[in-house]
Amino acid sequence: MPQLEVDGAALTYDDEGPRDGGAAPLVFIHGWTANRHRWDHQMAHFAGGRRVIRLDLRGHGESTGAGVRTIAELAQDVTALLDHLEVDRFVPVGHSMGGMISQTLALAHPERVERMVLVDSIGRMTYSRGRGLLMAVSTLVPFKLFVAANIQRAFAPGYPRERIREYVRASTGTPREVVMTLYGAMRAFDVLDRVGEITAPTLIVHGYHDIQLPVRQMLRMAKAYPDAEVRIIDAGHELPVERPAELTATLDRFLSPAPAA
Repeated sequence: MPQLEVDGAALTYDDEGPRDGGAAPLVFIHGWTANRHRWDHQMAHFAGGRRVIRLDLRGHGESTGAGVRTIAELAQDVTALLDHLEVDRFVPVGHSMGGMISQTLALAHPERVERMVLVDSIGRMTYSRGRGLLMAVSTLVPFKLFVAANIQRAFAPGYPRERIREYVRASTGTPREVVMTLYGAMRAFDVLDRVGEITAPTLIVHGYHDIQLPVRQMLRMAKAYPDAEVRIIDAGHELPVERPAELTATLDRFLSPAPAA
């Protein structure tokens, strides 16, 4: 897989699909402790007709690099990759922390963001009582237990346990320093009072059973957007893998041009 050196990190990425289709490239950005393969279904579907790009964020998956203290620094990594690939206008599709990165990109580079998709994400981190308690004791429990508790809570009731264990194993492979530093970055993230500046058409997709970032928090953000479409899907926080085909179809409808009147 190709890699790009950016500020002490080697970012692994995929760049697929036709370059001459005319549509702005899709840029898929995964969430905390995840990797670019969260988007396997969406990549396979869209790469046949348009350019699609995804990356492992620094310290995740097959990328190297230490954790950073702000979401803006992760957004700078994505910008560096897009500059390297000579991509001007694009459509960020961000899951969870990836949605925070997407919003940061839209605020920093409004001229480059054609549309935007936020999946199970919010504009200001506010924890539920249960999540807040879990985070408060995070430094007192073994690291792998802390990560496992977060990942297990991310899926809707009934999701296969063996699949959840696979994602737990993958997430606990992310270095502790990266996990905990980015946890601090997410805690500090707050663009809720600025999302009204984002004029790019935005699709907000959220899992009904998401207890990591509850629907009510998403709706508080959504109503501040000047041009947002909201879709609620019967899933938890891990929509890209819990309901991959349904999410892909939802993206397809949003990205397809409206028929002529």
